[in-house]
Amino acid sequence: MEIAIILAVIATVFIIRTLKIVPQQNAWVVERLGKYDRTLTPGLSFVVPFVDRVAYKHSLKEVPLDVPSQVCITKDNTQLTVDGILYFQVTDPMRASYGSSDYLIAITQLAQTTLRSVIGKMELDKTFEEREIINASVVNALDEAALNWGVKVLRYEIKDLTPPASILHSMQAQITAEREKRALIAASEGRRQEQINIATGEREAFIARSEGEKQAEINKAAGEAAAITAVADATADAIRKIAAAIQQPGGEQAVQLKVAERAVDAFGQLARVNNTMIVPGNMTEVGALIGTAMALFKGAKTPA
Repeated sequence: MEIAIILAVIATVFIIRTLKIVPQQNAWVVERLGKYDRTLTPGLSFVVPFVDRVAYKHSLKEVPLDVPSQVCITKDNTQLTVDGILYFQVTDPMRASYGSSDYLIAITQLAQTTLRSVIGKMELDKTFEEREIINASVVNALDEAALNWGVKVLRYEIKDLTPPASILHSMQAQITAEREKRALIAASEGRRQEQINIATGEREAFIARSEGEKQAEINKAAGEAAAITAVADATADAIRKIAAAIQQPGGEQAVQLKVAERAVDAFGQLARVNNTMIVPGNMTEVGALIGTAMALFKGAKTPA
């Protein structure tokens, strides 16, 4: 009975050591008598007890690796604390087992040295602007070296770039000065545009006023010309009517009477202006004046 129990225990141990169930996205490295034999893929596998052993177990998932922060010196001799994270994946379990004694430490150290080298080639301002270039440079350097370790470096991301406090203060002052400069420029541009708008408005207003004045003068001149023409037409029409009336019977007598009236009125006006009554010394002078006027009238009337 005891022998049967011992045999059952041995059989159970033998079965347990023979059957190996590998989880999904995992790979187990098997050594036979201390030498690499094969890699077990996910699922049920069999090994020879006491001859084969699972030496290494690797996860084939993407693994994030936090790279410790370090102080880097930029090209312009400024200290910069850099903190990043690395993403990698085991692609060759056999190389990952035997290519390096500890590929995690190797990747971490290589990432730090590569990062110091890349940062050392850049000025401080460029490190903030060209993070993608830094990340790509680190990935390329790591990926080339990690081939012998059975690891594929997928990407590297800088989490934080921290310059010294004095540099941060100077950068903040520079940013403040730059913003004030932009504000002053914007204000001056606004004033300049305002002056341009005012000058443009005044010019357009002056042009409009001058055009209005010009048109007013033109209209005034046109009105005066029309008035003169109307007066001339009226005068000519009156003269024609007077001439026609003179041709009628009794016209000459009417003209003599009108001339005599005008002469008398003229003498009366002189008397009122000078406050002195002016009377001709010889009344025949009035008749002579009328006669002279009628003679001129007849002379003008007689055709040449």
